[in-house]
Amino acid sequence: MSEIKDRLVPVELESEVKKSFISYAMAVIVSRALPDVRDGLKPVHRRILYAMNELGMTADKPFRKSARIVGDVLGKYHPHGDSSVYDAMVRLAQDFNTRYMLVEGQGNFGSVDGDGAAAMRYTEARLSRLSTHLLQDIDKDTVDFYPNFDATLMQPTVLPSRFPNLLVNGSNGIAVGMATNIPPHNLGETIDAVLALIDNPDIDLNGLMEHIKGPDFPTGGLILGTSGIREAYHTGRGRIIVRAKAEVETLSNGRDRIIVSEIPYLVNKARLITKIAELVHEKRLDGISDIRDESDREGMRIVIDLKRDAQAQVVLNYLYKHTQMQDTFGAILLALVDGEPKILSLKEMLTHYLAHQEDVITRRTQYDLEKSLARAHIVEGLLKALDVIDQIVHLIRTSPDVPTAKAALMEQFDFSDRQAQAILDMRLARLTNLEADKLQEEYDALQKTIAYLQSILSDRGILLGVVREEMLQIRTRYADERRTAISPVEGEIDIADLIPVDDMVVTMTHFGYVKRLSQSTYRSQNRGGRGVAALTTREEDFVEQMYVVNSHSDMLYFTDRGRVYGLKCYDIPEAGRTARGTAVVNLLQLEGGEKVTMMLPVPDRESDDYLMMATRDGMIKKTPLTDFINLRRSGLIAINLKDDDELIGVELTDGSRDIMLATSDGMSIRFAEETIRPTGRSSMGVRSMRLKPGDRIVGMCVVDEEKQVLTITEHGYGKRTNVDEYRAQGRAGQGVTAMRLTEKTGELAAMLMVRETDEVMMITQDGTIIRTPVIDIRECGRVTQGVRLMRVAEGSRIVDVDIAAPEDDEDDLPENGDEHIEDADVESDDTPADTFDL
Repeated sequence: MSEIKDRLVPVELESEVKKSFISYAMAVIVSRALPDVRDGLKPVHRRILYAMNELGMTADKPFRKSARIVGDVLGKYHPHGDSSVYDAMVRLAQDFNTRYMLVEGQGNFGSVDGDGAAAMRYTEARLSRLSTHLLQDIDKDTVDFYPNFDATLMQPTVLPSRFPNLLVNGSNGIAVGMATNIPPHNLGETIDAVLALIDNPDIDLNGLMEHIKGPDFPTGGLILGTSGIREAYHTGRGRIIVRAKAEVETLSNGRDRIIVSEIPYLVNKARLITKIAELVHEKRLDGISDIRDESDREGMRIVIDLKRDAQAQVVLNYLYKHTQMQDTFGAILLALVDGEPKILSLKEMLTHYLAHQEDVITRRTQYDLEKSLARAHIVEGLLKALDVIDQIVHLIRTSPDVPTAKAALMEQFDFSDRQAQAILDMRLARLTNLEADKLQEEYDALQKTIAYLQSILSDRGILLGVVREEMLQIRTRYADERRTAISPVEGEIDIADLIPVDDMVVTMTHFGYVKRLSQSTYRSQNRGGRGVAALTTREEDFVEQMYVVNSHSDMLYFTDRGRVYGLKCYDIPEAGRTARGTAVVNLLQLEGGEKVTMMLPVPDRESDDYLMMATRDGMIKKTPLTDFINLRRSGLIAINLKDDDELIGVELTDGSRDIMLATSDGMSIRFAEETIRPTGRSSMGVRSMRLKPGDRIVGMCVVDEEKQVLTITEHGYGKRTNVDEYRAQGRAGQGVTAMRLTEKTGELAAMLMVRETDEVMMITQDGTIIRTPVIDIRECGRVTQGVRLMRVAEGSRIVDVDIAAPEDDEDDLPENGDEHIEDADVESDDTPADTFDL
């Protein structure tokens, strides 16, 4: 124990962690995750291809078991897990992952649906024909070698790579603190770009992009715009938008269907179909009646059947926006240059590759030159020997042994050691006149070869010509057409341009469930009618708010914490009349525990209008609408609320109108909004009116002299009153009576401005909606009780009221509604209104 203690060396933890982490990081960066700029391969891929080449598994040989390949790679070069090696080899054999396959597989090598490959004991593989050009001339000292993990074998630091594999097949990987994501490209276009660089070393990006149009993914698809491509090629980073290839077919029955034949790169087809099905099931996407996968050996085919009234382009663009039918490829052109990671431009990648090819050709030429010179030296000695063959034969016959004969040849005839050995090894058949002629022809050919090889080494132009010629041969043999088309259109088609502008009813429940449905779902009924069910809610949930808007309206969502969130009406999932809807928390990026308390439609955020906000405890504030221009789903601060206070109303105003507020006790106040100065989003506001204990604000509206004031109680009583009966006074006063309340009427529930041509929609706590023309509501004085507008079920109450645009045409048959009216202060108007069922 004392001996061990004596050998312990204290070190600082911080220093050791830094040193160890740097070592780990560099090991991952250099030896695992990042490709080399010269051959485009990570170490594991390079070792797999080299091991297969050493095993003789070339394209002209039979397939061999994958397990044999994996075992050889593990035992000789890559001491890691067998699954990592097999998975890496499988990827090289998948035509949907690798643009030009480097391994040819036989058996189940997985699918674009995400199915894994069969176990390595079942599958077989061999090198593809193209991959032989990655290894071409590796036996001619074209690249450096280094020892394997146990120093028993040598392995290449890089492959000769006679085509630019890094661009052709791309690469992706995550290292420590960095990642690479290089898209694949078309082989013919990439070789053309290399040739253009050879012809003009000063070529710019525009010149290179005349040849390389952009990435060419194995799964095809459509690239939108060229700005992302250009950015990636110029800076090494860029966002490339890739869209599925889809066509719309019209069937004989008049219905449309969408046929998807290509999807973005690295998208799982099965998951894509599942996602579309989920959108339909969750009612977030309407218009699809069926979806099925009809893919086979001939290619991909996803069929999406549409409903009769569905607009194919609208459905298609919704899929582009909400599924991976449109995806973004984040290009990061990161590769190892001289063992160090570097972000590269397109020209830099091609330049480094071309320099590698120059080095490969130079080393191969030097190797061939040395071999040719050595052979020429021997042939020269053989030819010289033929001239004195009789003397040589006599010398050999009289020599006691081979070493003596060899020494005599070198001494008497001035042969070199290699020449003398070649003469001793020569067969007697070579002494014929015919063989002598062949030796002379070989010598002459060797002299020409030597001169050519020497010219390559002495003239860079000739060397580059060799590179050009050999790359053209690869291009001619393996180049194919582009699979990925490139559209000049930047970005995506705005889905808003394709969605029809329709009147919609948007509702939100107490527990935050929202939905939208066509306004035509609800039909006009008599004053005093029972209404139709707007939705089926849980017993403890109920509808709180409702607005009639068009499908393109901006919807603002205000929360109990004084924040506001933005959403387009068409982004709210459409649902059936009795459906519960979608939880608003799934549509907005709310903070933890935050609850949406109200929503408001806004026509144009860039106008000069203001948002007027009123709270339950009587605070009011005015904020320019332009402060909410950058509103998004992640939200902004709208108002600074006191503890236990909440928003009860938000209205749009132009800054020059009068504001009216009403309380639950039936009081109201009217004052000029100029008395409220505009403040920022985070302000608290000022006092709007003086409230009695227990009283609260229940409604706020912007005064319109051409309209009337509609007041409605929680038990369904209401009336119209001329605006001029509500005199203007100073802000923060006690106000005047807006409605005479009794136990029968209940508290005041709502106050709003209406026209005679409007129709009012009332919704109760139990989810019942009634739609009544305003003209049928009796006009009464300010201090009156009003008439019954709706029969509210016992235990329920009216929770929200909104104005609906009148429907001009009704094709449904009218029915008689309930005309019974209870009113203590005014005579009822028993003229029935038209009643329509849903």
